[in-house]
Amino acid sequence: MLRKLFGATVITALLTTAAAAQLPMPGISFGHDEKRKLTPEEQAAQDARDKAYKAELNKIPEKKTNDPWGNIRETGQSQAAQTPPKTKPQ
Repeated sequence: MLRKLFGATVITALLTTAAAAQLPMPGISFGHDEKRKLTPEEQAAQDARDKAYKAELNKIPEKKTNDPWGNIRETGQSQAAQTPPKTKPQ
């Protein structure tokens, strides 16, 4: 009898723990985070940082692809796509 009661208690505790994990915590809010308003000086500094960041991104050269087969491959359709399918002689 005691063994069954202990097993039922363990199962109930595990199920209760899983259900409690889904409840919102008092100090944690999901999706309702409100950012504080920036002062005009802070907003100007943020805009200057964003502008400098974008200017630096534009200075990065385009990455060249390293394709060793680039000169060998045709740019159009492949040879298999251009030839009609062969039919079986009957």
